Formats: sequence, structure tokens, C-alpha cells
Amino acid sequence: MYFIFDLETIPDFDFVRKVLNDYDSDNETLLEIASEELARNKSGFLPPMYHRVVSWVGLWIENNGQPKQKVSWNGEDEKEGLLKIFDAIGTYKDFGLIHHNGKGFDLPVLTYRAMKHGLQMPVRMNEYDIRYRYSKHNVDLVDEFSNYGASSWPKLKHLGHLVGIPFKQTGEGNEVLAMYERKELDLIEHYCYEDVMGTYIIWLYHQFTIGLIPEDLFENLKERALSKLEEIQNMG
Repeated sequence: MYFIFDLETIPDFDFVRKVLNDYDSDNETLLEIASEELARNKSGFLPPMYHRVVSWVGLWIENNGQPKQKVSWNGEDEKEGLLKIFDAIGTYKDFGLIHHNGKGFDLPVLTYRAMKHGLQMPVRMNEYDIRYRYSKHNVDLVDEFSNYGASSWPKLKHLGHLVGIPFKQTGEGNEVLAMYERKELDLIEHYCYEDVMGTYIIWLYHQFTIGLIPEDLFENLKERALSKLEEIQNMG
């Protein structure tokens, strides 16, 4: 079994204020300062430690790619959300993970936030099969397509364009904070679900391209996934 998942996060403003010792600036100004002081990239996107989870979506699939079950959460009680994703991940003993930049962002976020709330993650998350960089049980699409950094990392949205599939119809990642401030938590989860379905579709394409899924199964799974993606986007 594989668990395809994605997190949606916003900055942890309280934590950022403590780190910067800034209790006077408004949130917008604080983010500008944090982007300069704490970010290690040109975009100013904060490192995983400074984020809190507001939604997640996971899709269980069989080893051959057949979808099995969707699980999800959104809310303001981050501890509740973490408990639910750890419970969901622990459904199966020897699961694998599939994600897009999960090693660089989502998995570190889960670790940092579990530590903040005094929670214990499923033991499987720290086993060699998952932690090993080149593991086939922990599939990060940015690693698969970039040959582990030998080439540039592709954006999920651009991979969709490459194969003629429009992703990111609900919103862009930088809009999550604005949606959260408008109390649009259901919309954030909806956006997250689209991301997960997009990740699943690109994974299917990759598995077929490198010869691990036969063409008839690929076409069947792809058509079903595209139908579900269209349904998600029409609900947005």
C-alpha cells in the first residue's frame, strides 16, 4: 500500500514572533521580515519549521496503483489534525509514501509539529525503508524527475502542463493564508485534494513511462483519475 498525501500550511505567527523577538509588527510586516531573516531561498518562502498545518489530504492506493480510500482533515486545532493523519498513516503496517517535495517540506513539517505538540509519529515513518534517500518506499516526485537533484526540480503544475492536464484550478499555495483568514477551510482542503489527485496522476504517468505499469492498466487508472480530477475542479 502507498499513501499519497499533501499538507496545506500557514506561517506559525506566534512562533515566528518568538524567534524574531518581534511582538509589535502586524502579520504582513512580520512575514516580510521573516522572509528576509529566516528564509533560505529567493522566493522568501519560510522553511518547514515555521509552518503550521491547517489541512491535509491522503489517498491510499494499492501497489499496482488502484485507488482504495481517501482521508482528509481541515481545521484550526493543529494537534487534532496531526493525530488524525498519524492515525490514518498507521492504518497499514508496511506502507510506502508518495508525494511531491514531501521530503523537503511535508515530512519535516510533520516532524517539527509533532515535536511541538508532544506527539509520537508512527514508527514506520522513521524506518530505513522510509528514511533512506533512494528508497522506493518513499517516492518523492521531485527526486524521481530530477534524478535526485542532478537536474532541476519540476513544479507539479508544470508537469501537468507537460502531459496536457490542468492542475491548480482551486488556488495557488500562496493563497492558502488568505483563504485561512477568510475562514475558507473547506476550500483549502479542496485545493489540497486537487494537489493530491494531481500528484497521483503524475505518479501514474511516471510509472508507465519507466515501464512499471502496463499500458492497459495505466489507461484505465488514468481515465478514472482524470474523471475524479475534473469532478474536484468543477466543485471548486
